[in-house]
Amino acid sequence: MHLGAASHMVHRLDRETGGVMVFGTTDEAGLELRRYWESGFVTKEYVALVYGRMPLGKGSLDAPLGKDETSRVGVKDCVRPDGARARTQWCCEGNFVRDGIEFSTVRIRIDTGRKHQIRIHLAHLGHSVVGDKIYGVDEQIFLDFVTGQLSEVQRRRLLLPYHALHALRLWFPWGGIERCFEAAPEDWYSAFAAGAPSPWFADPFAPDRSAGVLQGTVASEPDPSNPSES
Repeated sequence: MHLGAASHMVHRLDRETGGVMVFGTTDEAGLELRRYWESGFVTKEYVALVYGRMPLGKGSLDAPLGKDETSRVGVKDCVRPDGARARTQWCCEGNFVRDGIEFSTVRIRIDTGRKHQIRIHLAHLGHSVVGDKIYGVDEQIFLDFVTGQLSEVQRRRLLLPYHALHALRLWFPWGGIERCFEAAPEDWYSAFAAGAPSPWFADPFAPDRSAGVLQGTVASEPDPSNPSES
């Protein structure tokens, strides 16, 4: 989508997180929107598919986040007592089973916007996001992914080529009116949640062996300029 030279990215999503984003199309609008985000006037709602049978209903987690110093993944954070404050609210809306594995559908709102906040908090609760290469079944999957060496066995463990986290809607007051913006989940997300076949598909932006990254080195996500809460 071409927004013109004056467009301003006001917020970000992780590389694999789909969903709604807001851009300012003038300098003035971009500045004002950033003030809204910084002042906490924006409400953001996500949906996710996670491993395990979460109890139905609502809950919240206050758990500070900071760098995971035990990980070889340079961008990975974790819950740690000396970290920055982070609070996530969730509502488990349903459970389902695929191939004998239990999953849950979760709706999430965040009161803070830390890097990877939703993914870390859900994993901390024991319900990591399906397809999450960093906070899911094994961080080695991410290290192999960024070096273009993801194996067929690892793909089967991931189940999905992208993590199943989607920015569903956000809203904020603008010009005296509450504005709401929404984006429906992609087809692969909805198909997995409905129990339909979910064949693996190629990620057009995935790294490959030609990138010259050595396996086992400290790695960052393919889009390093992407600090976000998801």
